[in-house]
Amino acid sequence: MRFQDLKSMDERLAYMKELSQRFLTRAAKVDEEGSFPFENISELKNSGYTELTLPKKYGGEGISLYDLIRFQEYIARGDGATALSIGWHMGIIQDLGEKNIWKESTFQMLCEEVKKGALINNCASEPQTGSPTRGGKPTTTAIKDGDKWIINGRKTFSTMAPVLDYFNVTATVQESGAIGYFLIPRATAGVEIVETWDSIAMKGTGSHDLVLNDVKVEEDYQVEWFEPGNKGASGWLLHIPACYLGIAQAAEEYAINFAKDYSPNSITGSIIDLPYVKQKVGEMELELMRARHFLYSVAKQWDDSSENERNQLKPELGAVKLAVTNAAIKVVDLAMRVVGAQSLSAKNPLQRYYRDVRAGLHNPPMDDMTILLLAEKAISQN
Repeated sequence: MRFQDLKSMDERLAYMKELSQRFLTRAAKVDEEGSFPFENISELKNSGYTELTLPKKYGGEGISLYDLIRFQEYIARGDGATALSIGWHMGIIQDLGEKNIWKESTFQMLCEEVKKGALINNCASEPQTGSPTRGGKPTTTAIKDGDKWIINGRKTFSTMAPVLDYFNVTATVQESGAIGYFLIPRATAGVEIVETWDSIAMKGTGSHDLVLNDVKVEEDYQVEWFEPGNKGASGWLLHIPACYLGIAQAAEEYAINFAKDYSPNSITGSIIDLPYVKQKVGEMELELMRARHFLYSVAKQWDDSSENERNQLKPELGAVKLAVTNAAIKVVDLAMRVVGAQSLSAKNPLQRYYRDVRAGLHNPPMDDMTILLLAEKAISQN
């Protein structure tokens, strides 16, 4: 079955729920091994999911941001690492289609590759610069050699590295100091993946190091110039809070089902009937409801806005990520309080959810940057 054959959102969400349930059956093994969810990514490609954000004029559907985050939330209910990984590809394609930054022939080529199953991610983080959103200048270098660019450097946190077909890499041009994105096909000579990913959170994202040794790419593969820390509003980054919202939803579901089934001999019935447990369930539901409304409303606002209006949404986009991620952390904590000490068992999914939601604090934008941006907005308006 392919998403393209399902026309209603209800049908598509039902299919996504089916996929998500399969992802859930594999999540523990991938996490324990610190491996990569190859089977999940393959299923998403075969289902046509990875083509949904392609622009209509290039054979895709150009789905809305609202639809994208709903799908991403469902994937995360099954496996957060799979959701975060594929979310980068989905969002980048959507963003490129909306902003038309690249040379048309180069983007059209990429779209044709995506229709064949190709995956892409941006690779910007480096050990020396920290998060690229803070304005660090890439130490990865680019040198013009005739009609080619020669790229050298090392990137960290290259999420989905085991299956990426294209790496969109930031580099500093040695002669001019200009900073740009360079599209690098995986098959290019000098491209190497070094398996360094040893995080205890999001273990299945395969966020290894990308090493570039005299990598030569075509002139047209210099796809964008930019200033570090000065990029405009990016609605597609809402795939990040959608992921953590999905994990939190999975935690609540597990805690409720556990409480319905757990019946110690000290009480009559199950613990779901205890006021303390109902209190915790209500608190979880409030956090999820509040987070979901905030996330969905800003996504819809993005979809309904003009380009100029979208550029004004950067504070709201950051606020959504901060609010939803921190709400997800609280929900998982509450779920663990309902389940008790069993939640710390290596066999219990809550300990995986607990580790995975913490990773959200380190995805862009960071909480401190969002708070500062909100302060500046409030000050400027008064």
